[in-house]
Amino acid sequence: MQIGILYSRIRKDEKLLLNELRERDHEVTKIDVRKQEFDVGEVPEEFADLDLVVDRCLATSRSLYATKFFEAYGVPVVNSHETADTCADKVKNSLALEKAGVPTPETKVAFTKETAMDAIEDFGYPCVLKPVVGSWGRLMAKIDSPDAAEAILEHKATLGHYEHKVFYVQEFVEKPGRDIRVLATDGEPVAAMVRSSDHWITNAAKGAETDVFELDDEAKELVETASDAVGGGLLGVDLMETEDGYTVHEVNHTVEFKALDDAVETDVAGAVVDWLETKAGTDPVSELEVTA
Repeated sequence: MQIGILYSRIRKDEKLLLNELRERDHEVTKIDVRKQEFDVGEVPEEFADLDLVVDRCLATSRSLYATKFFEAYGVPVVNSHETADTCADKVKNSLALEKAGVPTPETKVAFTKETAMDAIEDFGYPCVLKPVVGSWGRLMAKIDSPDAAEAILEHKATLGHYEHKVFYVQEFVEKPGRDIRVLATDGEPVAAMVRSSDHWITNAAKGAETDVFELDDEAKELVETASDAVGGGLLGVDLMETEDGYTVHEVNHTVEFKALDDAVETDVAGAVVDWLETKAGTDPVSELEVTA
């Protein structure tokens, strides 16, 4: 298999994949998106023989454009542009989960400080304000009072990018000091872990403690449904435990798994490469000409 790894920085996650691929004698092409040029009319020669590209870009914008180009070139991409586009935007993510009937936190979206304040008041305190694009728990705010809400909304409204003027307001879910991250391939769980913290944000990137988690049938079904809702692929499905069962608050498309690999006995990279081998060569051939 000839596989491309699209990246902007080689982290431990990428090293795990690269080592596994090379141990199986697959030919690997590392594609640094920061140095790459994409031709809209012809397929660059170095991409013509690739069986599969795995998107590991850190930047959402680069991920979305690069995956679109590779699909235009007829190269199968993990994850697809459609999946990346849905997962990268929390509004699209929430809408997809809701449409599929996946239990997910109640969410409202507003475009002005005034209507956002109305949404916050509707939820009551505390509630949560999140950026529509972002990861690792950055720029998330738990809002405990009207004064805090007004200050945060004013701050976001003065930021330059239009995304900061899309106010994504969500109910605060009382969870037992932890949430659950499931790594799944087309809805099939590879492994799962709990992320525990005294802080309300329980991301591993924020220092949460991790441990293996055994999924029950309800969780497995939700993971499969949530994966299908966003288009499938190599995904991180995040669940929270509530009095009424699980709720899925997010599906991640460029999922990190180094913390999961440390927490579980499963050979995570090995399971991912097993799945990648089944995905190679599944997409249509490009209609563009190959650049000589």
